[in-house]
Amino acid sequence: MKLFHIAFAGFLSLAALAGSAFSAAAADLLTIQLKDGPVVIQLMPEVAPKHVAQIEALAKKGAYDNVVFHRVIDGFMAQTGDVQYGNASKGYDPNKAGTGGSDLPNLPAEFSKTPFTRGTVGMARAQDPNSANSQFFIMFANGDFLNGQYTVVGKVISGMELVDKIKRGEGQNGEVSNPDKMIKVTVTKK
Repeated sequence: MKLFHIAFAGFLSLAALAGSAFSAAAADLLTIQLKDGPVVIQLMPEVAPKHVAQIEALAKKGAYDNVVFHRVIDGFMAQTGDVQYGNASKGYDPNKAGTGGSDLPNLPAEFSKTPFTRGTVGMARAQDPNSANSQFFIMFANGDFLNGQYTVVGKVISGMELVDKIKRGEGQNGEVSNPDKMIKVTVTKK
């Protein structure tokens, strides 16, 4: 009987490992509908679980729909996600876009060894490393200087050529007049 319990415990352990491998394989995808088509981002909950959960929660309630790319710097990144001041259809304020967040709390940093390369999606934040909330950016090019300084939440797996078409901003801060927007943002299983 004791041998049966040991064998059964081993079976349960294997089942648990298989289940976690399956859940990693079924990771969530964030799809951003742009004017030129969809951009699909593989989210990385294994790298930044709290940040990914917050992005998913905001996307699922439609908070990212119609939010503009308020800061876009050629050769660097396109930033969006200010659900407080960046929604083009309600409450858009070009003077405040980029300073707001959401009704959810700020998040503690989840820095990792995942590098910022072309297509990497990272969380925007203020000077305080624990101030990320709803804003994120997509890298146009590698940005090694961001490694370990900002939280990585995902990677573009389809539609990077559409990200390249996002309207660029002007000046050192990349502020965009008449900016492009995320038309619709959804979360699905891979």
